[in-house]
Amino acid sequence: MASLEKQYTFTRFEEVCKEVPSKTALIYLGETFTYGRLETLVHKFARGLSDMGVKQQDRVMLYISNCPQWIIANFAINRIGAVTVPVSPIYTAFEIEYMIKDAGIETVICLDTNFVYVKEVMERTNLKRVIVTNLVDFISPFKQVVGHLFDKIPAGKVEKGEKIHFFKNIVNRSVNIPPDITIDPKTDLSYIMYTGGTTGFPKGVPGNHTGEVTYINDIMEDVIKDYVNPGNDTVLMINPLFHIMAKGFSIAFGFNYANTVVLMPIPEVDPTLSAIERYRIKWMLGVPALYRMILESDRIDQYDLSSLRYCYCGGDVLPVEVFKSWQEKYSVPLYQVYGSTEIGHVTYSLLSQEPSPTIIGTPLKTRKSIVVDRETLEKLPPGELGELLVTSPYTLKEYLNKPEETEYCYVKLNGDIYYRMGDYVKMNEKGELEFVERTADIIKYKAYRVSASEVEAALQDHPTVIGACVIGIPDPKVGERIKAIVVLKEDAKGIGSTELLKWCRDRLAPYKVPGYIEFRDMLPKSKVGKLLRREIRDEEKRKQEKDKSR
Repeated sequence: MASLEKQYTFTRFEEVCKEVPSKTALIYLGETFTYGRLETLVHKFARGLSDMGVKQQDRVMLYISNCPQWIIANFAINRIGAVTVPVSPIYTAFEIEYMIKDAGIETVICLDTNFVYVKEVMERTNLKRVIVTNLVDFISPFKQVVGHLFDKIPAGKVEKGEKIHFFKNIVNRSVNIPPDITIDPKTDLSYIMYTGGTTGFPKGVPGNHTGEVTYINDIMEDVIKDYVNPGNDTVLMINPLFHIMAKGFSIAFGFNYANTVVLMPIPEVDPTLSAIERYRIKWMLGVPALYRMILESDRIDQYDLSSLRYCYCGGDVLPVEVFKSWQEKYSVPLYQVYGSTEIGHVTYSLLSQEPSPTIIGTPLKTRKSIVVDRETLEKLPPGELGELLVTSPYTLKEYLNKPEETEYCYVKLNGDIYYRMGDYVKMNEKGELEFVERTADIIKYKAYRVSASEVEAALQDHPTVIGACVIGIPDPKVGERIKAIVVLKEDAKGIGSTELLKWCRDRLAPYKVPGYIEFRDMLPKSKVGKLLRREIRDEEKRKQEKDKSR
């Protein structure tokens, strides 16, 4: 493997493609892609992009779902020294217009089903080219015919035009010779990823090649090296690749070890269980909601999941009941991965020891992590609760075009620039991090700090509750009063706040019990399925201001 100074995000991938060209790299909707075939597609698409005028450090928006084209395009964009800007395929025209302008994007790769949104913003932006694809462009013609026959393949109307190109045509007419370019992995951008954006517009996070390569190397060398069987393992990828957790996981656990990645276009329970059984999945990544949905499926016992050995969970707080139920059901623990768009993957549960639902893992060696007092930023000793700060000498430390937010979120301490993770944690004597709460979601009631997610977990344990959001309502007497917004199952009858409050009192310390409960039909969620507590808090704030003005 090349030295760190000469590694790019595609370095190890290309080495594997040359070492084992006939090995299966990817399985998608039953279609098999060998490493040799995948490399050819990457090189041809890279040549096609270059011939179309995409230059080094040009920004290319990747506006598609999980499919082979996502992987091909990502490696190809980086192969010519350009910058991948992966975004959620369910973003609206309003959202992508902002990001196209913010990142200076001239090229968009999109699905035919969301071409309509791109078309809407073309005249208002500096887009020079749009490359359109369909989810089944690279599966066999027979499967495509069957899929269309039974109306199983979504398709959108695409109007022809000078700026409109088609992914498959570019590959078919290009030669298998990628451009010969020189990249500086420390200073040249590999990607710009946008954060979830709980309020207002999302923030663009620029990342270089070295920053991405270092945490992937850490995972390979210090986390899974002794547990992976290179070239023989199967990795299930359900999480969206536009998220840094899924992208890094698929490369570290899958492609860089010459393993087979089974890629799911959408996170549905039955196809997921079927894929685990059919392809004998050994490694799996999911969010807590996915593991909960699997456990609650009434068809779960129809599938053989005995091949699973290592299941990782990340992206949100792991509820204790999900952690325990999964282990009881399959005798396989849920390990954790933790990080952020700004700093990459930060911690992993070590496979050499039994995981805990509250321990989010041990920091990777290239991610220096400290726990500090939120107000003074003074480093705290092991065992004390504080905000987590993380730095790495290999990462960039800024938001795109947002100097004020950069100044607040990136702080200089003892010569290093740390990113403020926005989470309350404790670090134990072994150097493991225990997650307590997102900073913004700690409720300050009297002299106590109340974890919103802990109260939500208690409510969601009730058999009639399918969703809960707990927030703090400002109160000059006690600091913040605890309010819960609850969504009940459709068939729930006779359940009111009295019963749920009693349920909480039986499970929580008195100061953690909500003061009152409101019932709703649904809760606000982000594009990646995270609960938007801040949206509820802002709504309550507006209500209070309205009441005061009366």
